[in-house]
Amino acid sequence: MINLIKNDPWLEPYEKAIEGRHQHALHKISELTEGGKRTLTDFASGYLYFGIHKTDSGWVVREWAPNATAIYIIGDFNGWQKRQEYAFQRRENGIWEIELPSEGMRHGDLFKFIVCWDSGEGERIPAWARRVVQDNVTHLFCAQVWAPEQPYEFKIKSFKPDTSPLLIYECHIGMATEEEKVGTYNEFRENVLPRVKADGYNTIQIMAIQEHPYYGSFGYHVSSFFAASSRFGTPEELKQLIDRAHELGIAVIMDIVHSHAVKNEVEGLGRFDGSYDQYFYSGEKRNHQAWDSLCFDYGKNEVLHFLLSNCKFWLEEYKFDGFRFDGVTSMLYQSHGLGEAFTTYADYFNGHQDDNAITYLSLANILVHQTNPNAITIAEEVSGMPGLAAKFEDGGYGFDYRMAMNIPDYWIKTIKEKRDEEWHPTSIFWEVTNRRSDEKTISYVESHDQALVGDKTIIFRLIDADMYWHMAKFENSSNLVDRGIALHKMIRLVTASTINGGYLNFMGNEFGHPEWIDFPREGNGWSHQYARRQWSLVDDKNLKYHLLGDFDRDMLSEIKSVKDFPKTKIVKLWDKDDDCVLAFMRDNLIFVFNFHPVKSFTDYGILSPEGEYSIVLNSDNPKYGGNGLQDESIHHFTQPSPDFKAEGKGWLNLYLPARTAFVLRKEK
Repeated sequence: MINLIKNDPWLEPYEKAIEGRHQHALHKISELTEGGKRTLTDFASGYLYFGIHKTDSGWVVREWAPNATAIYIIGDFNGWQKRQEYAFQRRENGIWEIELPSEGMRHGDLFKFIVCWDSGEGERIPAWARRVVQDNVTHLFCAQVWAPEQPYEFKIKSFKPDTSPLLIYECHIGMATEEEKVGTYNEFRENVLPRVKADGYNTIQIMAIQEHPYYGSFGYHVSSFFAASSRFGTPEELKQLIDRAHELGIAVIMDIVHSHAVKNEVEGLGRFDGSYDQYFYSGEKRNHQAWDSLCFDYGKNEVLHFLLSNCKFWLEEYKFDGFRFDGVTSMLYQSHGLGEAFTTYADYFNGHQDDNAITYLSLANILVHQTNPNAITIAEEVSGMPGLAAKFEDGGYGFDYRMAMNIPDYWIKTIKEKRDEEWHPTSIFWEVTNRRSDEKTISYVESHDQALVGDKTIIFRLIDADMYWHMAKFENSSNLVDRGIALHKMIRLVTASTINGGYLNFMGNEFGHPEWIDFPREGNGWSHQYARRQWSLVDDKNLKYHLLGDFDRDMLSEIKSVKDFPKTKIVKLWDKDDDCVLAFMRDNLIFVFNFHPVKSFTDYGILSPEGEYSIVLNSDNPKYGGNGLQDESIHHFTQPSPDFKAEGKGWLNLYLPARTAFVLRKEK
């Protein structure tokens, strides 16, 4: 019996299915590595062969297009004319190749392919293009020759991410500027990285790196998988950003999109060689109806070669430290998870899964960790598929972490549907700790998903329009503002303090960035008003935003003060729904919460390990926007209890102001 089932006996009825998936992946690995004659990372080196490469004698360009009858390269170097001297030669296995002299192309030249097939032809951007740019006048995309005389040299040759805990700052380069425009790699490196470092995050997770025609897609409708989006700057500038992050001790994870591709045919892979199924499934499986995109055929070795090479490329060429794989639920199920309940284990083994995609995800994780043993992989997956973040050798799929997507949904539902008196600690504690014991998760209150247009950030749900009028520190607050600031801190603390892997925050949400995210589009007059971050709000000490940011920073500092914090046991000390009080301990820290909106408690007894305790973090401290009702200079001593003396426990009698939380450290 494989370890996945040993760790969860409820999976025993599905042992055959689990073993079958595992063997399917092992068979595919054997096939791709020719029975072990080479490694998976050897197989995933397509980017070293395909695309444009400078040689001693000139240039060589290669592409895979099995349905093509002819391919021509057109560009600045030949007047954009379809000429025979710029025709590719067909090689074996649908591969096309052309060699050009050194003067045939230059760094910076724009170009495309004309791909011909039996029933027609069309302009195409190379599938393996590493640089794609958009014309500001026509808005058309072209590939660009990118071979600078002095390519960027990384200062940091090797880097090991800090994963204990993994504290992720999710970000988008374009909207990381305060100006109403598209931000750049350089601006992010100069202006945002120092904030990330100062705030205590050790990892950035960058969205929208792979080139995408529509900016408003948030980077999730990818057209050119090997091209870093040029709207933010050059490849050299992205490399410099990553290098600087590493200098600061910050890991860089890429939000990679292999779950689907944009439908576009001219810019993307939609009909690259004239066929409909070169990269994608045929028939009904080809189209993702909910996302208006195309679904990769993970059963094709050529597609596996393309996607696995893509993973290795970003690790090797740009020194990314890993990936957050987007849309994993959509990949796992033939239904893309739509309309599925996922209420029993049988729902994960009912024959509706895409075994090809499951195999690809297993292979991708193996490859990533072969390429860089310190790399990080995270699955964005909502169904709860068992084994996703379990080791491959144990019968899992090999991700290091899975997103705890239940937590933000819980907080939104609680805020929308429950009165403050109904915020029951038993429910809260169960939700933030509800996970598989053998899989690490990334906990979060809100990512970018919770703030897209039509929705609201957590702070805006709590305070709403009062944010526009009552966030000045030296004016009377509204009750909504006071409530929102208090709960914002408590929600984040109870989520971050119960992690078993990592914690994620979307940029700006740590200080309560107001409103929603809405990218420029026709419906808003192509405005950047809501596709930016107003850093001036947190920098202005006359406003209350910095109070939330300061609390977030100090919260992370306390979590990091405990060695291997995610591995420490969470011991619930107290929960009482009538009082809305929750307390739990990790290592030498006790986390105490009083969620009640109006009731404060004097000498509230919490059964704790005997000893002396001092307050190290208090959400009610005035420096975080609180009322300062706690005397933090007082040291708290447990009172002996005859009933629990043998267990080494006593009563901590504490003052618990309404709607506050604090952290106690046990003195040595």
